Amino acid sequence: MASRKYWPIWQITLSRLKEFTRAPGAVFWVYGFPIIMMLALGTAFRDNPKEHITVDVVEGSGFRVQGSEDAARKAVGSVEQALSRDPRFTIKKPPVNEWQKRLQSGKTDLVIEVAESGEPFSYRLWDEPHRGESRIARYAVESALLHAEQPNSVLPDVKHLEQPGSRYIDFLLPGMIGLGLMGGGLWGVGFVVVDMRVRKLLKRFLATPMRKSDFLLALICSRFIFTLADIVVLLVFGYMVFDTHCQGDYVSLTIAVLLGGAAFAGIGLLVASRAETLETVSGLMNLVMLPMWILSGVFFSSERFPEAVQPLINLLPLTTLNQLLRGIILEGKTFLSLWPQGSILAAYAATTFGLALRLFKWR
Repeated sequence: MASRKYWPIWQITLSRLKEFTRAPGAVFWVYGFPIIMMLALGTAFRDNPKEHITVDVVEGSGFRVQGSEDAARKAVGSVEQALSRDPRFTIKKPPVNEWQKRLQSGKTDLVIEVAESGEPFSYRLWDEPHRGESRIARYAVESALLHAEQPNSVLPDVKHLEQPGSRYIDFLLPGMIGLGLMGGGLWGVGFVVVDMRVRKLLKRFLATPMRKSDFLLALICSRFIFTLADIVVLLVFGYMVFDTHCQGDYVSLTIAVLLGGAAFAGIGLLVASRAETLETVSGLMNLVMLPMWILSGVFFSSERFPEAVQPLINLLPLTTLNQLLRGIILEGKTFLSLWPQGSILAAYAATTFGLALRLFKWR
């Protein structure tokens, strides 16, 4: 009797195990997804036994009083020579009008603004006080310069770059907008199409004289209304709670949002054009979203990944959209100045919508 009493428990347990192993999606999210996340985040935030510090060296025209350009270049060369003795440093010489944006966006760890000899300070260090890497870089550069036996070795003048857009929340906000546009395009458009197909609603539209293009464009336009409302809520919430600001114009931001929404709506339609079950479209959308969710720089800079994979990462639509949004929101650029990113998103929107229109079936 005891064996018969516990036999149903064994049978139900066995049946549930079989159902689980026969569902590839469930197996992936339980076992595969944590491994992929561990691999991706472990690569992005990998321990680097060899410390690497990027330093920009520029001529300090802002506080140079008199003297020739040759003297300024000689001073720059002297600092470069002092730092080149330490393999930790990678020295860059950007244009004078770009170093602030590079420091603000994390493309460099520290900026050395070099003065001519004879000034009260032979160099001025600019760090980004909200980033630990920048503060560590300042200490390392100070030590290297003071031990380099410079002829006019004095304590450097240290300045902090205090500008809007340098906090983590400022970096995160454009990424969250991009993530919302991706989710809205895939789940808000693609999933809806398959849901309507499963419920046999698309067959009813098939009996009408409506064209496929009218139906698909109507879905995209209706989604744009919700998308714009979502973006406004995020921007207002960021302003009210975290005092975030858009440094660029709102016309450029609106164009970028609409273009990004169109690109992901086209991808969503393409994914859903032939899918016949909710399980199928869910798996396909997760397959599309997962690489971008990890690699495209939503929560941390995509530049943390190895240089070899950067060309592939930069071609992902979410990476392109995040670069476009951060250029407008954080750096105050116009949409026209960011035309390469805009062109890539436009190509995604046109190509995916064209393919979806060709492959779409009503049932």
